[in-house]
Amino acid sequence: MKKEQRKRIVDRHRDSLTRHGHHPNALYWSSKKIQDIRFRVLSEIGLEAGDSVLDVGCGFADFKCWIEEEGKAVEFTGIDLSPDLIRVAEEKHPDAKLLCGELFDFELESQSFDWVTLSGAMNEQLHDEGVYARKMIAAMFALCRKGLAFNMLDARTLKAHDLQSVEPQEMLDYCQSLCADVQMRDDYLPNDFTIYMRR
Repeated sequence: MKKEQRKRIVDRHRDSLTRHGHHPNALYWSSKKIQDIRFRVLSEIGLEAGDSVLDVGCGFADFKCWIEEEGKAVEFTGIDLSPDLIRVAEEKHPDAKLLCGELFDFELESQSFDWVTLSGAMNEQLHDEGVYARKMIAAMFALCRKGLAFNMLDARTLKAHDLQSVEPQEMLDYCQSLCADVQMRDDYLPNDFTIYMRR
């Protein structure tokens, strides 16, 4: 990601945190209900108690809270580009491992987590025809032992100049070039889809 793109994301989240505080609106989710629906679908890849999870673009690490409320304590690691969001996450989750930066800033060992997840962190419009998103998907899949679950905005129903939406079939085809066991879910929200990649 270019330096100016990173700065724009960090600045936007600093501003939204100032306006909304610790709330899904600060992460540009329309409501906690919508955030929770995405979390449920991500978890349905097969997360179980005791698993290790890397959440890319973790924000406040709210996914950790959601998993724990389901009665599944996991070993949680989160990565987020925003130092402001990571600071709040550290206050809320002193037992989590939290890293500030983007995924490519860190040298993480291959297959070092059971599951890798990402929710909403590839919605930023980068005007690159999805090149960065595909690099992210390949990098995240390399880090999982059991599987990767991520969501994106569905270009069949949502086209916005300031958000990146993609054609689900194109993304599905790309994921199938990396992994034999790929499943797409588009049965939970009108403008969203989730892809599971299982080893």
